[in-house]
Amino acid sequence: MIADRAVKRARVLDLLDRRGAASIVLRSHTAVSWYLDGARTHVSLAGDPVAAVVARRGGDELRVFANEADRLLGEELVSTDRLDVVQVPWHETLAAPGVAELDEADAAAELRAARASMLPGELDRYRRLCREVAEVLTDVASAADPAVTERRLAARLAGELAARGIDPLVTLVAGRSRLVHRHPLATEAPIGDRAMLVVCGRRHGLIANATRWLRFGPAAHGEQDAMRRILDVEADVFAATRPGATLGEVFDAGVAAYPRHGFDADEWRHHHQGGAAGYAGRDPRAVPGIADVVHEGQAFAWNPTAAGAKVEDTVLAGSGRIDVLTVDPRWPTVSIAGVERPLELDLG
Repeated sequence: MIADRAVKRARVLDLLDRRGAASIVLRSHTAVSWYLDGARTHVSLAGDPVAAVVARRGGDELRVFANEADRLLGEELVSTDRLDVVQVPWHETLAAPGVAELDEADAAAELRAARASMLPGELDRYRRLCREVAEVLTDVASAADPAVTERRLAARLAGELAARGIDPLVTLVAGRSRLVHRHPLATEAPIGDRAMLVVCGRRHGLIANATRWLRFGPAAHGEQDAMRRILDVEADVFAATRPGATLGEVFDAGVAAYPRHGFDADEWRHHHQGGAAGYAGRDPRAVPGIADVVHEGQAFAWNPTAAGAKVEDTVLAGSGRIDVLTVDPRWPTVSIAGVERPLELDLG
């Protein structure tokens, strides 16, 4: 939305004013896609951006590789208003050092704050993305059977995401034999009687994150109890995710929640705990002492994790409540502290 772009530009100009600088170059997928309202800035998912933006008080300069310019200008940009387009030969540096007074890396925390509170257009896109990611997880999980391999399930996840125009940035699957792994890249192992599915999907620059569990038959001893307690850990994290708190304070609340709910006090050390979300998988990831502040209308993806137990959804914080975005009403849930949270899908 053009109205969103105007607000984003005002936020960046405010950053320049505070720094006493005349210009800044945005050069990451995260920053450029945010500023250009969700434009796809990649060719390879593992490659560098094909465009950069130099923001100045008098207007913005869009620097784009010449061989990508027609597609980017014709298909990706909502508007080129106040954009001075500079086509750069593919074999030259897109945005050389010194192209602006400030580099994106010089103001990383301030830029994270600038994109924290989601605007109407991007929030509408994000809600649709998150809903569709949740639907894909439901569709793929519901069609699983104990003999299917982890790779086959990961392929189905990736295919269903791609069919909806969603880049499958992460598709993790762990069956019964590999649940010990916190980041289980899929293998040829069959899933057996229990599995965890994890997805990070990107569309319009925004990334939705979610984890789901499925099982066949009765839960093994202690598994349901561990899953219930990990939801209690998450509830404590949600309660701490309030505007004005620092991510370091929210992180500390999560660390304290593990022993409170029967887990080892060092459980948090075995896996990252999540953080802010949006135009990066975590923007930023929460770590001890981090000073970034929770903003009204900011997205988060927390992922409390223990052996054989994990919960993860993309949520919106603010107005005294947590709004879960990765929701499919077909998935079974339980109310925890007034928020509907996912249960394991029992496929019998």
